[in-house]
Amino acid sequence: MTGTLLSLGHGYSAAALARRLLPEGWQVIGTTRDPVKAQAMERDGLRALLWDGPGIEAALSEATHLLISVAPGPEGDPALSRYEAAVRATASRLDWAGYLSTTGVYGDHQGDWVDETTPLTPSTRRGRARVLAETQWRAIPSLPLHIFRLAGIYGPGRGPFEKVRAGTARRIVKPGQVFSRIHVDDIAQVLAASIARPRPGAVYNVCDDDPAPPEDVIEHAADLLGLPVPPAIPFDEADMTPMARSFYAESKRVRNALIKDELGVRLHYPDYRAGLAALLDET
Repeated sequence: MTGTLLSLGHGYSAAALARRLLPEGWQVIGTTRDPVKAQAMERDGLRALLWDGPGIEAALSEATHLLISVAPGPEGDPALSRYEAAVRATASRLDWAGYLSTTGVYGDHQGDWVDETTPLTPSTRRGRARVLAETQWRAIPSLPLHIFRLAGIYGPGRGPFEKVRAGTARRIVKPGQVFSRIHVDDIAQVLAASIARPRPGAVYNVCDDDPAPPEDVIEHAADLLGLPVPPAIPFDEADMTPMARSFYAESKRVRNALIKDELGVRLHYPDYRAGLAALLDET
């Protein structure tokens, strides 16, 4: 199966999906605000459109599949504030639409497990913005929408090794704190599996099998590099930006059974150890 994917807000996760689809004969159209990034996207085989330029409405009419990964703001999704009329006009002609959300919509569960049926009780501004954006996209009639709630994303160029090598990594310890994670290639795998088996209205948690304290990941990265493990810093004593501190406001373990049972996904990197080992091999 091939088609034309329009990627609104073409970023790190969407690029991983494009790398998977392009060799199969797909056409991928991506939007960006950055002219330099647009040139790089063209070199990678995509058709790039500038967010403030012409062509996005026409691309919506051309697309068979739509991926939305634009970061929302307090008013919700900027893609809808700008292109809602065009989306509504083309929604029923799409074979699949995917919205990349976050597990932050579940809020804080003090380390307990959550799944796709857990009520949405976000405790951060980012989480509340995602809930609003999810609601806005659900309200588009006839849109074959699938929502993907992503855990903390890592992968090539986005992992702990650079900071450990530079000596800037910190092991901030907050008792009971755990995060779920997901390698970007596994995100692409899940999205491709959903495209192959669409179920409009579906919601999927996208995470690995091993929620873990963040300090354990830094320690393992240092061990893999053969470098000293950064000292532990109690959370209450850590000098952090408000943004960094907000990531510690929520602790939960996220279940991923649905992507396995319904989409047949078998994670390439079921835990951070496998993922970090692969990243080290690539460097």
